[in-house]
Amino acid sequence: MAVMATDDRPRMRARLVGGLGGRLGGFKKFILRGNVVDLAVGIVIGAAFTGVVQSLVKGIITPLIGIFGGIPDFSAWTVTVNGSRFLIGDFINALLSFVILAAVVYFLVVAPVNRLMDKYRSEPQPAPTKECSECLSKIPQLARRCAHCSAQLDLPSEAVQEVMRRIAAPSGEDVADSAARVLVERLQGTDRGMVTDH
Repeated sequence: MAVMATDDRPRMRARLVGGLGGRLGGFKKFILRGNVVDLAVGIVIGAAFTGVVQSLVKGIITPLIGIFGGIPDFSAWTVTVNGSRFLIGDFINALLSFVILAAVVYFLVVAPVNRLMDKYRSEPQPAPTKECSECLSKIPQLARRCAHCSAQLDLPSEAVQEVMRRIAAPSGEDVADSAARVLVERLQGTDRGMVTDH
């Protein structure tokens, strides 16, 4: 059996606590993440809202229906077939609760929120365009060259013009070669522009 040195024990504890702390830190980040908190709040509010709507249905809507239909609660409706009892009234109560809950949610939550969102939603503005003089296609207003036919519509920008000048200008090596060729021609007397008197 290996015996640990007393110097290694504090390091082992620190490593164990550090690893555990890192895992707990990730768990803490997960729990406090915005989506998880929003979901928990939504579930709690939804459960409370469901209770309010169910009490509204049982306490007010169903008795109102009972005033017109004569039966304030449908749970008493049952059908018995061969000793089996079918609770049709409970199903009707649950169905009414669902329909009324859906109507309340739609008319009191969804429709007002949609109207509010539509009121403050900005429509995306289409990018201004112009017509190419060569191919008559629509291109962005700031375009200097047509993307369809590659016709040059405006002068290139200053940066592009500078790059074009650098590319078109001869390199130092080309200038040195030309100067050397002219010098050799003059020294040999073969310069075409030079007039000789002999």
